[in-house]
Amino acid sequence: MRVRDLGTLPVELKHLRYADAASQHGSFRKAADVLGLKQSNLSRRIRTLEECLGYRLFERTNGGVQPTPMGRDFLQGARRVLDDVQAIVDAADAVARGAAGQLRPGFYTSLSAGNLRSTLLDYARRFPQVRISVVEDERCRLCAGLRNGKIDIAIVTGEPTAEGGTSMALWSERILIALPEAHELAAKEVLNWGDLKRERFVLSTRDPGPEIESILIAKLVTPGESLNIDHHDVNAESLKSLVSAGHGITVVCESCMGSVPPGMVFRETRDGNGSTRVGFCAYWMPGNENPALRNFIQLLEERCPPLGVRLNGV
Repeated sequence: MRVRDLGTLPVELKHLRYADAASQHGSFRKAADVLGLKQSNLSRRIRTLEECLGYRLFERTNGGVQPTPMGRDFLQGARRVLDDVQAIVDAADAVARGAAGQLRPGFYTSLSAGNLRSTLLDYARRFPQVRISVVEDERCRLCAGLRNGKIDIAIVTGEPTAEGGTSMALWSERILIALPEAHELAAKEVLNWGDLKRERFVLSTRDPGPEIESILIAKLVTPGESLNIDHHDVNAESLKSLVSAGHGITVVCESCMGSVPPGMVFRETRDGNGSTRVGFCAYWMPGNENPALRNFIQLLEERCPPLGVRLNGV
């Protein structure tokens, strides 16, 4: 028989499946049972395929079917095509389920410890095929990143506000004082806010520095008084280095405890209401249809079930 030009053949993926099933089972009858077809229909369709190709794929015997030499080469290629198509389908399905793809969370606090780090680790264990691309930036830039699609979700301090989009109250963390281990206050296990009135603070101009400064003012400043604060355009890790070098003390969220430079200690500070805490919340855009984001939000809901979701401006 003359071999036809494959570019002109009306061969469909289902024809490859029929031929592959017949080859795998060595029988049109068994292959038809697996495919849910009548044997006569399967036999007729494979015969039509052979006519299109211009050569026989199978030798028919009473005991079943066996690939011809030319059929063997064709069937090997068909198997590769079917495997490739299945891989494409499986990959697309994984992305659609959020089991693969990319998640882009944004934040401005430390990832050295705390609930955010634990949440990301838990998510990575559950969805190992999802690539997590974290973005650390200022709050205003994170909000802009949500709007322009550069990040999927922003985890920030504070209670949910009407900034637009969808927000969800998360966990809270203790406020801690970081101070040199040689500092006289380091001898105390727990500090009172009044112990800190005359201290020199080093704070960042970056988020959440302004929010922490507001807490300090609320706790320590009375009318006519002011705080001794040195501002630095650095991140939380650099602030801790300044503290360990003796340049002052600072205030950090509990999530910063995972990384402690030499010569520095953390101490909790309390008032009549107990520990001072700062809340965290998540923001995302309601039109974001990333399935990986959907699974991440579900994980947040599992970890923070009492707080729930608040919709702002939706």
